[in-house]
Amino acid sequence: MAKIHKDVLIVDDEVKYTKNLSERLSLRGMNVHTVNRGDDAIRQVRRYNYDVVLLDLKMPGMSGEDTLKEIKKICPTCQVIILTGHANYQSATVTGKLDAFAFHEKTIDFEELVGEIELAKRERVSVLIREDEIPDSAPGFKKQLFGVTNYRPLFIIMGFLVFFTIILLPAPDSLIEMISQPKASGLNDSIAGYADYKKMETGESIKDYYGKYAKFLLGEGGEFPAEFAAFKAKVMIALLFLAAFFWGTGAIPIGFTAILIAVVMYWFKIMPPALVTKAFMKDSVFFIFGVLAMAVGIAKTGLDRRIGVLLLGLSTTLKRFLFIFVPLFAVTASFISEHALVAFTAPIMLAVYAASIKAEGIKYDRYLAMVLLLIVTWTGNIGGPGSPSAGGRNAIMLGIMKDYGNPPSYLEWMTYGLPFVPVMALTIGLYFYFMFRNKIKVKNINIAETVKNESKRLGPMLRSEYLMAVILALVILGWVFLSDEFGMAGPVLLGLVAMSVFRIVRWKDVTHISWEVIALYAAATALGKGLAVTGAALYIANGFLAILPDAMSSGEGLAVSVSILAGILTNLMSDGAAVSAIGPITTPMAMLSNTHPWMIGFATAFASSFAHILIIGTPNNAIVYALAVDPTTGKRLISLADFAKHGAAIFVLSLLVLWVWLFFIYWPWIGFPS
Repeated sequence: MAKIHKDVLIVDDEVKYTKNLSERLSLRGMNVHTVNRGDDAIRQVRRYNYDVVLLDLKMPGMSGEDTLKEIKKICPTCQVIILTGHANYQSATVTGKLDAFAFHEKTIDFEELVGEIELAKRERVSVLIREDEIPDSAPGFKKQLFGVTNYRPLFIIMGFLVFFTIILLPAPDSLIEMISQPKASGLNDSIAGYADYKKMETGESIKDYYGKYAKFLLGEGGEFPAEFAAFKAKVMIALLFLAAFFWGTGAIPIGFTAILIAVVMYWFKIMPPALVTKAFMKDSVFFIFGVLAMAVGIAKTGLDRRIGVLLLGLSTTLKRFLFIFVPLFAVTASFISEHALVAFTAPIMLAVYAASIKAEGIKYDRYLAMVLLLIVTWTGNIGGPGSPSAGGRNAIMLGIMKDYGNPPSYLEWMTYGLPFVPVMALTIGLYFYFMFRNKIKVKNINIAETVKNESKRLGPMLRSEYLMAVILALVILGWVFLSDEFGMAGPVLLGLVAMSVFRIVRWKDVTHISWEVIALYAAATALGKGLAVTGAALYIANGFLAILPDAMSSGEGLAVSVSILAGILTNLMSDGAAVSAIGPITTPMAMLSNTHPWMIGFATAFASSFAHILIIGTPNNAIVYALAVDPTTGKRLISLADFAKHGAAIFVLSLLVLWVWLFFIYWPWIGFPS
C-alpha cells in the first residue's frame, strides 16, 4: 500500500502544548498528527508520508536524538524541526549532525514557526526533485502499477516483454545478409559504416571479424555461423531498447539500468568477460569521474561562488545582465559544472528579486522572477557544446566516436563547439529582452548591489581557493594541449592528486559524487561498443537512413535530422541517456552517407544540451523550479507551464542557431579534417 500523505507530525509528551499547537497549525490548513512518545513516532513515520516532523528532545522512553536517528533511517527526506524546552549548545550540535532541518526553543513565535515549516516543506520537495522520487500520495492498484520514478512496475514488465520478444523472434534476413556481406574496397561499400571497417581484411565479413574479435569458437568448417552472429546483434538491439526505455521512463534507477547492461552482455556472451570489462572502463569514464570530483573541490573551497560573484559584478541594469552576464555565464558553464553554477547563482537571483520588489514597493513581479531564474538554467544548459568537460554526454560521445576512428581532441572540440555558446547566449538574452522588458514592474534592477553584499559575506579569498583556481587552470590547459598524448582522463586525474596533496579534498569528499552518473556513462560506453562490434548499430543506422528524405540523409541535412532526434529525446530523458541511446546509431549513419563523423557526433552531443522544456530534462531545471517560490508569501513564481511555453521557444531557437550558425556558416568555413 502507498503511504498516505500528511503535512506535519508533532512528537511531544506535553499534552496541552501538543494539542494547542496542533489546533493552531490545523487552522492554517495543515494536516497534523500528534504522538507523545518516540516509539509511537517511528510507527507513524512508517505508516504515513510526512513532510515535517516537530520533535521534542526530552521524552519518556526513546530520547529525541534516538527518535531523530530512526526517523532519518525510515524517511531520509522527512524534514525534522527540533522544538525543545531544554535547549543547550551540545544538543543543538548533536541534532545538527544528525541532519535536523532546524533547532528552536518552544518559545519560538508561532508565525516564525509556520514560516520554518513552509521552508522545511519546500526543502523536502527540492530533495525529492533532486533524487527523482516525488511520492505518489494516492493509493490504489493503478497508481501502484505506474509507481514513482525509479520504481514503475508497469514499465518494468513492458520493457522486459519487448526485450524477450525481440530476442525470441527470428533474425531478419536483411540483418543476416548485412553481417555476411564481404568487405569490398572504396567508400561506397555497403558495410563501410561498421566501426572496425578499417581493421577488416578485404573479403572479410562482419560476422567473421566479430567472431575473431570476440574469440568465439568457430563452427563446422572453421566458419562463424551467420545466425549465431545475428543473434548477438539482435540481443544488443533488444538491450538498446530496454536501456533507453528504462532511462526514459525511470522504471528503475539509472545505476541499476547500468548494471543490467553489464548482466546482459555477460550473460549472452556478447564479448568475452575481459572485453566487456574493458568496454566499461574507457578513458571517458575516468574523465567524467575526474570532472565530478573536481566539482566537489570547487564547491568545497567556494570557488564556484567567487566565479558567480565575478560574473554578476557588472550587472547594474537589465541590459547589462542580459548581454554581459548571460554570455559570460554560458562560456563559464562550458568548463565548470553548470549544475554547481546554477545551484549557487539561482539563490542570488531569488535574493535580487526579493530586494528589487521591496525597493519598488510592490508585492509580486512574476515576469522579473522568470527573467532572473529561467535565464540562469537555460544559459547553463547551452554551455554544453563549448568543451568536452561541459557534461558527461560529451564524454559519452567522445567514447563512441573513438570506436569509429580518431575522436576530436579537447582543443578541436572547443574549436567546433565553443563559437556556438556566446551566440546562443545572446539569442537567449534578446528573447528575454523583447518578451519581458515591458512586462516587468520593477524598473531599477541592480544585481551588482546584491552581489556586493554576497562578496562581503564571503570575505577575502583563502589559500585553498587560490590553489583550487590554479589546479583548475592547469587541468584545462592539460586538456587543451596534452589530451592527444595522455587522454582526457590523464590531466584531471593528476589534478585530483594535486587536490589531495594540498588537502583541498579528502577521499570522504570524493565519495559524495554521483556514482550513479558514472555508472551510466560506463554502461553507455559498453552499450555503444556492443552495438558497434556486433553490427547492430550499422543495421539500425541503415534503417534510419532508408526512411529519411534524400536532402536529410547526408551532410548538413543529416546533421539537422540527428539534432532534431537528439533534442527531442533529451527533453524526455536525461542528456547522458539520450546520447547513450542514439550516439551508437548516428555515428555509423555518418559513415554510410559519406558525411564526416565529427559533424554528426557533434550534432548529437550539442543538441543533447537543449533540455529546456521539462524540469526532468536536467538538474538545472529542477533546481530553479524548486527555488522559484516567493520568499515572503510562499507563492510559486514559475509554473510548469512557464517552463514548457518559454522552454519550447528556447529549444527551437537553440536548434535554429545550431543549424544556421554552425552547420551552414561556421563549419563549412573552417571545414573538417580529412
